[in-house]
Amino acid sequence: MAQQLSLLLSLLLVTAICVSAMYPITARFGAVNKLVKSDFEVELLPEFVTYFYNQTLDHFNYKPESYRTFQQRYIMNSEYWGGANSSSPIFVYTGDEASITAVAAFAGFIVELASRFNGLLLYIEHRYYGDSVPFGSKDEAFSNTSTLGYFTSTQALADYAELITNLKKNLSAENCPVIAIGGSYGGMLASWFRLKYPHIVIGALASSAPILYFDDITPGNAYHVIVTKDFRETSESCYSTIRDSWSEIDKVAAEPNGLANLSQIFMTCEPLNSSQELKYYLALCYVVSAQNDNPPAYPVKKVCDAIDGAPEGTDIIGRVAAGLNASVGPPCHFVYDFKPSNRSEWTWQTCTEMVMPIGHGANDTMFQAWPFDLNNHTKTCQDLFGVTPRPHWITTEFGGHDIKSVVGNFASNIIFSNGLRDPYSAGGVLQDISDSVVAIYTDKGAHCLDLSTPTATDPDWLVSQQEKEVKIIGLWLAEYNARLISKAHGRMG
Repeated sequence: MAQQLSLLLSLLLVTAICVSAMYPITARFGAVNKLVKSDFEVELLPEFVTYFYNQTLDHFNYKPESYRTFQQRYIMNSEYWGGANSSSPIFVYTGDEASITAVAAFAGFIVELASRFNGLLLYIEHRYYGDSVPFGSKDEAFSNTSTLGYFTSTQALADYAELITNLKKNLSAENCPVIAIGGSYGGMLASWFRLKYPHIVIGALASSAPILYFDDITPGNAYHVIVTKDFRETSESCYSTIRDSWSEIDKVAAEPNGLANLSQIFMTCEPLNSSQELKYYLALCYVVSAQNDNPPAYPVKKVCDAIDGAPEGTDIIGRVAAGLNASVGPPCHFVYDFKPSNRSEWTWQTCTEMVMPIGHGANDTMFQAWPFDLNNHTKTCQDLFGVTPRPHWITTEFGGHDIKSVVGNFASNIIFSNGLRDPYSAGGVLQDISDSVVAIYTDKGAHCLDLSTPTATDPDWLVSQQEKEVKIIGLWLAEYNARLISKAHGRMG
C-alpha cells in the first residue's frame, strides 16, 4: 500500500494542474481517484459497459455550427437494476475533470447504493475530457478559443440532462427516479444539476464540493489554513520544521554550489534551476498529503513521522528531505518548473469560469506568502488562450452568496458531504440549509472519502457518514414512489 501511495503521489505531482506561474499551490482538484493522470484509463469489470451518445455541441444557440455533435462516452452497470417497470432508481455520476473510467473504478459507494436500492448505474464523462472530445481530436478541440468556447460547466450540465432524458426514453424508464452523485468538481456539478434541472434529478449527493470558494464568500487563505491545521494537529514539531524550512532552503540556495547541494540532499532527478522549483514541489507534496489524508494511508502522519523521526542532529533541510522521501519515495524526484499549458483542460476552465481566488499571506499558514493576484492570473490566461477570466460568473449562474436564505427558499434534496481535514471543505456547505438540503461531515475524513468503496476495515465514523447518506437517499426514493402511487391512483379514480 505504501509503495502504491508513493507512486500515485508521484504521478499527481508530475501532472499537477495548479502551477506556480498562475495559481497558488493546491492539490489536484478532483475526487481522490484523480491521483492519476486525467487521461489514465482503468480496466473495469465486465458489468461496466461503455457506450457513446451522439451529443449536441451547443445547447444554447441555433447557429449552424451549434448543430454539430460529438461522441460522449458513458458507462452503464445494470447488475443490480430492478428494471424500468419497477421504477427502480438510476444513480448518475456527474463526470468531472478526468476520464470516466477512473471515476467508475474509484467510486464504489455508488455501487453500494445500487445494490441496496436495485439501481441502475450511469457514469457520464464530462465534455472535453477522456474520450468525450468534440471536433474529432484534442488537437482540433484545443486549437483555438472558437473550438474551446463550448467547454463550460453549463454545457456539461445540459449534456447530462439530454443524455439522461434520451436514455430513460430508450429504456422505457420514464418513471425511474434519477439521483445525481459527484465528488469535488463533480460534486459541484451534482448540486448545480439538482438546482438547474430539478425535473431531471430528484436529489443529489455532492461530496467535497467547494461551491462557496468563489468571489469573496470564503477567505482566500482558508485552503492553506486547513493544510496547516492538519499538519500542526498531527505534530507541532513537524509543523514548525516545515514552517522554518523555506528560509533555510533559500539560505542554502544562495551559497556557492547551493543549488547543487540542494539537488543532492533532495535527490532530484535533474539539477535544480532555482530554490523556487524545490519549494513549490515540497508545498505541493504537503497539500496533496492533507487533501488526501484518509485512512488507511494517512499521508500527513507519514510525512511527519519521517520528519520527526530523522536521526538526532539532522538539520531542518535534512528532516524535510526525509519527509519528502517518505511521501513520494526514491529513487529520485522529478522537480520541474511547473508552467501552465494551453493543452490542459482544467487550466482552460480556471481561465474562464472556475476562478477560485485561493492564496495566503506571509504569517497565516506554514507556507511562504503566495497571494492570489487576479491581474497576474488574467494575464497568464490571455497569454495561454487569449481569454479573460470571469471571476463572478459562477455565483451569477449558480448562486453562492447568502446561500442559506436563497437555496433554502427553492432547493430541496441535496446532501453536501465533507471531511474537515480536506482543505477544500473550507468552501463547502457545512451547515444544514433546510430539512432536505443537509450537510454531513466528519472531523477525521478528507477529500471525497465517502464515495470510496466500503471495506470491512472502514472506521466507524466513515461507516456512520455513509449510512446517514443511504438513509436520506432512501427517504427521497420513498417520497418519490409515494407520489408516483398517488398519481396512479388519481388517474384510476
